Amino acid sequence: MPKPFEDDGLSRREFLKTIPTSSLAAAPTTAAPPIREDGWVRGKLTGAQTVAAILLAEGCGCVFGIPGAQENELWDAFKQLGVQYLLSTHEFSAACMADGWARSTGKPGVVCVVPGPGLTNSLSGLGEALLDSIPIICLVGDVANGDHYKPFQVHCLPTVDLLKPVTKAVFAAECAEEIAGALRSAFTCAASGEPGPVAVVIPYNLLTMKVSVASPPSAAPTIPFDEPALHRALEHLADRNLRVGIYAGQGCMDSGSIVSEVAEILDAPVATSVSGKGVISECHPLAVGWGFGPQGTATAEAIFKHHVDLVLAIGVKFSEVSTGFYSFRQPKRLIHVDANPNNLGRIYKASVCVAADAAMFLQSVLEQRERLGRPSDGKVRRKIASLKQDEQKTNSRIHAKHGADPVVFLRRLRCLTAADAMAFIDVTVSEHWAAELFTTTLPRTYFNPTDNQSMGWSIPAAIGAQRAFPCRQTVTVTGDGCFLMSAMELSTAAREGLPVKFFILDDGAYHYMQALQKSAYRRTTATILANLDYRALAQGLGVDYCEILATDQIDEGIQTALACQHPVLVRVAVDYRDRPIRWLEAVRGRFIKELSAGQKARFLARLGTRALDLQPEFND
Repeated sequence: MPKPFEDDGLSRREFLKTIPTSSLAAAPTTAAPPIREDGWVRGKLTGAQTVAAILLAEGCGCVFGIPGAQENELWDAFKQLGVQYLLSTHEFSAACMADGWARSTGKPGVVCVVPGPGLTNSLSGLGEALLDSIPIICLVGDVANGDHYKPFQVHCLPTVDLLKPVTKAVFAAECAEEIAGALRSAFTCAASGEPGPVAVVIPYNLLTMKVSVASPPSAAPTIPFDEPALHRALEHLADRNLRVGIYAGQGCMDSGSIVSEVAEILDAPVATSVSGKGVISECHPLAVGWGFGPQGTATAEAIFKHHVDLVLAIGVKFSEVSTGFYSFRQPKRLIHVDANPNNLGRIYKASVCVAADAAMFLQSVLEQRERLGRPSDGKVRRKIASLKQDEQKTNSRIHAKHGADPVVFLRRLRCLTAADAMAFIDVTVSEHWAAELFTTTLPRTYFNPTDNQSMGWSIPAAIGAQRAFPCRQTVTVTGDGCFLMSAMELSTAAREGLPVKFFILDDGAYHYMQALQKSAYRRTTATILANLDYRALAQGLGVDYCEILATDQIDEGIQTALACQHPVLVRVAVDYRDRPIRWLEAVRGRFIKELSAGQKARFLARLGTRALDLQPEFND
């Protein structure tokens, strides 16, 4: 087996200097290695060719990232073998693009980064995917391995140790023969049980080594199914004296039709988590919106409080964000179903915990329709419809006076976009209004970085999804603070001709933090942003521009943006005013309950002192 070029004592840069430019230009393109129709990869391949061939065999549609010294061999193999790729401006964005691809397609996204700063830049995006249960394959071309390689190589951070906290698993190849198996195992692991990101670490010297490869398709993902627990759950559901309510999460995303059918059999109202929006059409007569506590829709809270005795929670974790800092009341009876047994019963005590795939559990319920079915209660459906109308009236009130009303904007954006439009909502105070009133009717159309709350996520994630579905309407709703964290990716959309519509809610501040700080401290600190020239910025980044400066301009501005065939930056000058936010009120109430008597006294004393302060209040 030929040794890598470093065996001769040459560094990468020294080696490249010895090759005449004319030789590089004249080098023939090697034919693509054979990929059998049954998914096998066979041939005498370099490590980089092995990776590229397996990505193709696994159906990878695009690799997101930035080339670097340790994985340039990989990127060259991508081009050689026809693996599609997209260059980002930052590795955080690359991870988010892979995330957006995965959420929109239901298939693993792929990101490729160098070790050291490339990897550390990507960690926030990988962490979002881990906490939000999104399958991603992260390829890292690591520093060289072997006794003859010197220490203190560039980017020589502990790659595997850095990856472990933000992935389900890390597969590190120690020789070229292990690359194929590591990558196949990564695809299986990413999709098994609760999905999530998985890393494959390959020292760069292995990428140039040639070995014989005979790699079969990935093993089928493991599907958990606790049958004894299922039967216990069915016993509870069979009690027709108990009124059932379904709480569906992202684990049900590809089982929406079954969720609707089960709801009708059980005559059960259906609420979703934030990431579960789209599991059931929110226009369904049994759909009550998101959440079922004080942080979610008023309809969901009222229906679950007065018309539900047994909560059937499927594919959810009851995380802090979706529960409004755990502000749900403990259900009287709870059946908790999730693919990950470590998620079961962790937050709320469950009558039955079922470690099972959501689709298999729901199918089992369908098979028991005669035993479990309940007659339709028209009264509950009428109550749901009435409560929804009340919410619409509340949300239609205009609060803004000196700019566009953000709630009106969100409602009109929903009305003016297609049913299958993909909406990416960033970490802005408006994300909580959007969860309530951005009515979803189809799965994989509403996306939010729920559990890691990675600011700036929506811009690159939307680009990743638009790359997957170039002909579908794709919009982002991003605060001006989040925009600062990933704005340069608009240049990526321009370069690639990806017509994402980037709506930036601009009030010149971190309004979310202001809302939290004012109630607790009677002042704000470090929340005022720079006054940007968005028009000039859009021109510089190569995207079209329009703006919405008042509520009566909302429809025209949205329609103008949607009609454009190019990426568009839309500045929406918002006036948040004093519009209430149910999620914040629920969190505030729960936080106060958590305080000890002494802590409450200190908070009240501080607030009282500042309320009586005759000095003018200076924010920031």
